[in-house]
Amino acid sequence: MADLFEPLTVGAWTLPNRLVMAPLTRNRARGTVPGELAAQYYAQRASAGLIITEGTQPSARGQGYLDTPGLHSADQVAGWRQVADAVHARDGRIVAQLMHAGRVAHPDNTGGQEIIAPSALAAPGEMVTASGPKPHPVPRALRTDEMPDVVEEFVSAARNAVDAGLDGVEVHGANGYLLHQFLAPGSNQRDDEYGGSPENRARLAVEVTRAVAAEIGAERVGLRISPAHNIQGATEDDPADVEATYTALVRELAPVGLAYLSVLAQPRLELVQHLRREFGGVLIANDGFGTPTTHAMAQALLDEDVADAVAIGRLFLANPDLPQRWQLGTGLNQPDPATFYGGGAEGYTDYPALSA
Repeated sequence: MADLFEPLTVGAWTLPNRLVMAPLTRNRARGTVPGELAAQYYAQRASAGLIITEGTQPSARGQGYLDTPGLHSADQVAGWRQVADAVHARDGRIVAQLMHAGRVAHPDNTGGQEIIAPSALAAPGEMVTASGPKPHPVPRALRTDEMPDVVEEFVSAARNAVDAGLDGVEVHGANGYLLHQFLAPGSNQRDDEYGGSPENRARLAVEVTRAVAAEIGAERVGLRISPAHNIQGATEDDPADVEATYTALVRELAPVGLAYLSVLAQPRLELVQHLRREFGGVLIANDGFGTPTTHAMAQALLDEDVADAVAIGRLFLANPDLPQRWQLGTGLNQPDPATFYGGGAEGYTDYPALSA
């Protein structure tokens, strides 16, 4: 049995512990550029085994929410370089999560860029814009001949991440965003080679991940998925289809040699363990559904050998030195939901460390 505080080799990195800071949207990148405050925020959390950044759009049309950072301009690269330098100065490791929002977007937030998706189906609900919540518009369905352009957006962003000094990237294929929209029958009604069968619906995620790995090295690339999460209209209601779709995805990518597979689903499910066996590499698990993952919950995943590392979200948000606190058995800061999204230093960089 592994211990949470034992080192772990994950692709190109040797992690000092098995606690991974999960991607957490914070909406504090004014003008889509991460600033000095973001560098401080991530550096404070450098004792995590690995930091996965907030969702970062690979292109202007990939932006979903207000004030989320990108990786497609020189200013953004410079901002991320400041973040990477600050994290590395504290001996940390940080990868950028590349998140193309697809139809979970609004042109008010993208500078008027059109909204694209697998099919011309609007996402349910509303998007917060500078002038208030607005319904998601009906997106334009991507043409088959446009798929290489989508792939290149991810590849270019991955190249920019490495140029900025970040340690790699995580391809976001989960949570109802663009790649998940292709995977899910509820949002993909295509009849070309990117729709219909499980293999076809997995095709774009495979192509993106392979191309990113070829560009920066597979050992610097992870993939996040959320099978049957049924969020933001990316519904996957047929268990047999879910297994077939994600098995096709993982089997195609297993030979690539990715650094890790991160699965947002109950890790003890047979589906998750099946995908872990098919992948054959490091599995990062999540166990914080409904309530934050505790030390005991995280260690139990390793004790039961259902994961190699554990992603922690809200407690890392509120406890910049979470590994030390768990090792010493000290008290924890409690996260304040009122300051999760937007704003400045409050609820972002002002959670105290033990040393304070």
